[in-house]
Amino acid sequence: MRVLQVAAEVFPLVKTGGLADVVAALPVATAAAGADVRLLLPGMPAILDSVQGARTVVDIGPCYGALRVRLLLARMPGTGLPAYVIDAPHLYRRGGGPYQASNGQDWPDNLQRFALLGWLAARLASGDADHDWLPDIVHAHDWHAAMTCTYMADHPPTRAASVFTVHNLAYQGLFPHDDWSLLGLSSRYMSPAGLEFHGQLSFMKAGLKYARCITTVSPTYAREISTHEFGCGLDGVIRGRAGAVLGIVNGIDTQVWNPATDAALEHRYDAERLDGKRRCREALQRDWSLAPDPDALLVGVVSRLTGQKGIDLVLQALPDLLAAGMQLVVQGTGEAALESALRAAASAHPGRMALHLGYDEPRAHRLIAGADVICVPSRFEPCGLTQLYGMRYGTVPVVRQVGGLADTVRDGVTGITFGPARAYDLTQALQRAGALRREQPEAWAAMQAVGMAQDLSWHLPAIEYLRLYRSLTAAAMG
Repeated sequence: MRVLQVAAEVFPLVKTGGLADVVAALPVATAAAGADVRLLLPGMPAILDSVQGARTVVDIGPCYGALRVRLLLARMPGTGLPAYVIDAPHLYRRGGGPYQASNGQDWPDNLQRFALLGWLAARLASGDADHDWLPDIVHAHDWHAAMTCTYMADHPPTRAASVFTVHNLAYQGLFPHDDWSLLGLSSRYMSPAGLEFHGQLSFMKAGLKYARCITTVSPTYAREISTHEFGCGLDGVIRGRAGAVLGIVNGIDTQVWNPATDAALEHRYDAERLDGKRRCREALQRDWSLAPDPDALLVGVVSRLTGQKGIDLVLQALPDLLAAGMQLVVQGTGEAALESALRAAASAHPGRMALHLGYDEPRAHRLIAGADVICVPSRFEPCGLTQLYGMRYGTVPVVRQVGGLADTVRDGVTGITFGPARAYDLTQALQRAGALRREQPEAWAAMQAVGMAQDLSWHLPAIEYLRLYRSLTAAAMG
């Protein structure tokens, strides 16, 4: 079973969210289960500078606005997994982020940058790009890689089957209608039955329409995205593909996220030796300039700072949380208005609230290890990894009962859940957590232990993905 995984980011080289963690871990897990797995990645600086033993597979020349495009084959650092890397300096060799410049504006040539990613995936699927390795499955992740499915459909025949995973339907890759000619596709694809979406081009729709199978990152989210509330305008398309949609809950890398071996932690611990977690809590209060209060419920938030993630609910609930004696630590980056409001709140409540604006992986590990609870009050959440990290570290998740949060956190067993997206309900859930920790320490410790005992690894999700891959391959051959 040969599997090509196609994505725009991979931990630890390029990361904006949980997608990078999935792309780093899923290929390794499926390879360990017996698959022959390779990645296809755009040649962004951190990727090209980190892969090992790169050699040219094919020199393509000018295309998609780049003066020169080469396809390299290298190995990923750490895992040694084979990875194709697209060397197109004009498109990828630049500062800023993978999708935006340092000023927060989308790169104006994102259509060409990610169309090229999909086009080369389709060439690998057909055997045109590498005659020595032909995949059975091409698995594309999120809108950045979604054009893979359309280019495969436009250039048959290929024996490879396409799988498209929706990590977050809200980010759709929308581009001006007039840029259609840059894609090099047959005109039949530019219609409401194809990529056209309310007068624009939608890369997300390209994956939803033309993938052989669509997966999402939790069963509940798979159901939710077929509804008007969660479908982001594409619910009709998803209902039309209902028989092809499947939800598989993400795992986490349990070697990277392991409190017993985590080099980022000042004090390591496990389920049998939780004293180290108490010391991590003390270190968190010290390092974030919080009052050394052993009785306060220490609430952690590691998140993109957006309305989707319910950060506005945290701000609305903050006066009641502080009045109840809680402390709050927040790390993340996102919407300017929310960043500003959090900055003002932290300034107004020194010793009770602390904020770090930005992405800092070791700091996130220390925050999750030191907090009593990890709070995820999302309005929608395809899967969520933060609550899984929390359970792994004995940090009780307090989450809204939606999407993958509903699939992974059992109320009163591995965490505490709440329903409506209201500050009142979030406050009540956190007060439940505070009361449990304060008044029933044995029950609190039992909840920590059950969470830490969960198999959160990629082992079971990898088996599900391999079962899906085999069924698609068997269907293609039959």
